[in-house]
Amino acid sequence: MSLEIPHRLVAPSRRDFLARTGCGFGALALAGLMSEESRAVAGAEVTARRPHYYGKARNVIFLFMDGGPSHLDTFDPKPMVNEMAGKPMPPSIKRVITPMGVSENPILASKRTWKQYGESGLPVSDWYANVGECADDLCVIRACQSDALNHVGGICQMNTGSILAGRPSLGAWVNYGLSSENRNLPGFVVMMDSDREPPGGNRVWGSGFMPATHQGTKFLAGKRPILYLDTPDGVSDQRQLQKLGLIDQLNREHLATRPGDTELEARIASYELACRMQAQAPEAVDLTNETKETQQAYGLNDKRTQPFGQNCLLARRLVERGVRFVQLYSGAGSKWDAHSKIEDNHSLHCRETDQPIAALLRDLKQRGLLDETLVVWGGEFGRTPMSEKGDGRDHNPYGFSMWLAGGGVKGGQVIGATDEFGMHGVEDRVHIHSLHATILAAMGIDHTELTYRLQGRFERATVNEGEVVSRVFG
Repeated sequence: MSLEIPHRLVAPSRRDFLARTGCGFGALALAGLMSEESRAVAGAEVTARRPHYYGKARNVIFLFMDGGPSHLDTFDPKPMVNEMAGKPMPPSIKRVITPMGVSENPILASKRTWKQYGESGLPVSDWYANVGECADDLCVIRACQSDALNHVGGICQMNTGSILAGRPSLGAWVNYGLSSENRNLPGFVVMMDSDREPPGGNRVWGSGFMPATHQGTKFLAGKRPILYLDTPDGVSDQRQLQKLGLIDQLNREHLATRPGDTELEARIASYELACRMQAQAPEAVDLTNETKETQQAYGLNDKRTQPFGQNCLLARRLVERGVRFVQLYSGAGSKWDAHSKIEDNHSLHCRETDQPIAALLRDLKQRGLLDETLVVWGGEFGRTPMSEKGDGRDHNPYGFSMWLAGGGVKGGQVIGATDEFGMHGVEDRVHIHSLHATILAAMGIDHTELTYRLQGRFERATVNEGEVVSRVFG
């Protein structure tokens, strides 16, 4: 092979070099400007795609009791409530403002019986006896605090950090920061136990000011949580691919004239994800692949436990396949809200959730998944020791219980305390911002570093507040 060599090589002068590369420098500058503009239109810069440090949790399952479960009747026993039943709250306990105003109602007794479970002796009421058997895996935070008095603001803050709508949900932050481990499934999935939605609707699992691609994907209640995954009868795979290709082409042509339309970008991404899901999602949501023993353990053979049990089992299958954040709503539509007849209300909903939650914890542990899956239980707030309507309890955002399990959490412990009536957090109070910071820390995310630049300001999941509750991890 011959190599042709020029007759004469002349080294270019500095002037020649600058003249020949001038356009190149201009192109570099233009590329930089266009890159900055692109980021500004899209919303911001991604500052975390990998964990900031080692976190044991790879996934989160958030069990949300919609309406506000009573901590006084589940995980925070208060003997003084029964001793003072029928009497007004002592003057030593600060009067509180409830949705009904300043409450002067008498104290309502709790009819629960309590038992200390496991080696830790963690007290759990008879309403959650099955969960009590998993007490040594639970870290109960008893002095949680919210800024909300009503359900809309409370659910919004427990999900987004703010009582005002418009911010990204915690699941969206995790999806943005870490993305899904499985490109064929959503990174953030939300499931209801009925056709109803929580107050605020899909905004509580939305992406707020971030691109819509980070919002939660809602799975439907019932045996077919994802509609239209199967190719219609009579349509060949080739024809289906051609149709999807044409839709994608039309969408992208439309997007080309509307840069920064995150809703359209999300729609395109959802089509692409749906196409990939056709290959893997049917298997992921097919619970018939589970043994009869597993299905019975989750309560799928009982019509009372079947809806939430099915979602718990599906949540295990999803995190097993790399979905980062799964949120399950019990009593969607504020059904846990017991302003009257709390015995009937909570007996029903605890019965619906106790067995499935315990089965989920045991199943994750047996499969070696609990160490890398953080399970969170709670609602938007707790309930008051004072009665409402004679046999119910009002909202209590001043001191209520949440619990965490798995994902590096030290189980069998209680953090914080409420006063002797369970009204106010008085020791080691944990605001929702700190709870969110702790959940992110379990996944190796520093809540001060996970940021999104919006209009020149770096926003954080914890609304620039909160701190990690380090005792959670031992």
